[in-house]
Amino acid sequence: MTGEAMAPGTPAPPGRPPVRLVIFDMDDVLLHYDVAARQQAIAELAGLSLADVARLIWEDGIEDAADAGKLDADAYLAALSAALRVPFGRPEWARTRGLAMTLFPQVVDLALRVARRTPIALLTNNGHIMKEHFDLLVPGLREVFGPAMHVAAEFNTKKPDPDIYRRLAALYGAAPQEAVMIDDKQVNIDGARAAGLHAHRFTDAAGLERFLAGLSLI
Repeated sequence: MTGEAMAPGTPAPPGRPPVRLVIFDMDDVLLHYDVAARQQAIAELAGLSLADVARLIWEDGIEDAADAGKLDADAYLAALSAALRVPFGRPEWARTRGLAMTLFPQVVDLALRVARRTPIALLTNNGHIMKEHFDLLVPGLREVFGPAMHVAAEFNTKKPDPDIYRRLAALYGAAPQEAVMIDDKQVNIDGARAAGLHAHRFTDAAGLERFLAGLSLI
């Protein structure tokens, strides 16, 4: 079951409207994202140090620009190639990104359980190139979320901007107060709450299970 079709809202605790949408972050919630392993793989490909890669791509803002929708996939790859001074296309991106991603089966199972009662969606701070590669990199998540898999770049902003949460909720016909955000970063939780969403900071599957059960979502 996916988050494609809206279903009756899940009963909520007194004082809150029914939950009509549960939004999951991807990296370090649904899967372990080993950014150091990704950076090391890029460094080996480019003949650079890990520190060089971190500086040229992350600290200099290429990743942030792509995540916020300021670079489409081709412009992002061109920026990477220029920064690294080696050709860096879709195959190189997919290989280095993919080896840094390992699904958390327990959390994926929790998402499936939620989807039996309430629509779900995925929202990750990633660029358009990730949207292109969901089916290649995380087919297991596609089976759970169907078309309801979104990158921040689609909204031309990124978490923790409160606007991104409101716009995603509206896309699925839910008011902010009817949506729940699950994320591993406190700053993103704060942004979701500022937008009016209920939110849970993810630390482990057991804590998430308790939270979801407390809202009668599983």
